[in-house]
Amino acid sequence: MTVDALVQAALDSLPPAEQRMARFFVDQKQAVLLGSAAEIAEQAGASDATVVRTARSLGFDSLSALRQMLLSDLTGTPSPGKRLARTLQETGDDGAAALRHVIDIHESVLDVLKRPEMAAAFERSIDILARANRRHVFGIGPSGAMADYASLQFNRIGLPTSALSVSGIALADRLLWLGKGDAVLMMAYAPLYREVEVVLEQAMQIDVPVVLISDNLAPLVSGKVAETLPIPRGKADHLAMHGGTIVLLEAMIIGLAKRASEAAFDSLERLSSLRGSIDKAWIKRGVKRNKSKNAGK
Repeated sequence: MTVDALVQAALDSLPPAEQRMARFFVDQKQAVLLGSAAEIAEQAGASDATVVRTARSLGFDSLSALRQMLLSDLTGTPSPGKRLARTLQETGDDGAAALRHVIDIHESVLDVLKRPEMAAAFERSIDILARANRRHVFGIGPSGAMADYASLQFNRIGLPTSALSVSGIALADRLLWLGKGDAVLMMAYAPLYREVEVVLEQAMQIDVPVVLISDNLAPLVSGKVAETLPIPRGKADHLAMHGGTIVLLEAMIIGLAKRASEAAFDSLERLSSLRGSIDKAWIKRGVKRNKSKNAGK
């Protein structure tokens, strides 16, 4: 039995306030999993008492017991095909409906990014990354592309950064880059993959702090990360969407550039110079080709 099934079975028998809270438990699993009763109540527009009372009405002894089942639901995630099917069911029949649906989802994620507690966690994360000798951005699968992007942008602003964006034994070679005084920015989600475990183990061995971006992994790695930035990836059990994570990464680029603006400007100036050198060579080749074409006319 899942939380979704419990809510569905009990919904009609609950008072209106508890019905709203029960729906929140289903729609915002990550928020319930990561937040205190007070934080959940604030996000749902309810009281702490309603949060706890609804959990008990659903058959749980406590909010903690509800979280345990939610964690089980999230780590036993449905297949990508099932996620897509659920997303399409809610989207509508045309392209415009898909656009509106996705915009609505991302607007709700942006609301999470605007919260004061997120701002405080973001500031602490920037401190960790700015102090490091070198940054390592971890992500595999779709997150691997974002790890490569963040690494490229951090390097452009003068912050030496490596991308831990491969899986399997290929990751071992990149973990050789990890050294004392570094920091890891990790994008990872439940279930707890072996690659994630190994990165965390290596980071702990050499006392490297880890900043985690995740919507559901934090309870599984408690005590192993220095800071967590809980970013939803759309609706629970639907197609994962990474727009909020991209926004967060781009805010990090700006935040880190602000901390070391002189180094950022110097690095970007060098980048412009290198581009100019490459451009000139390309233009010359283009001119030669054009001349040879004109010569035959």
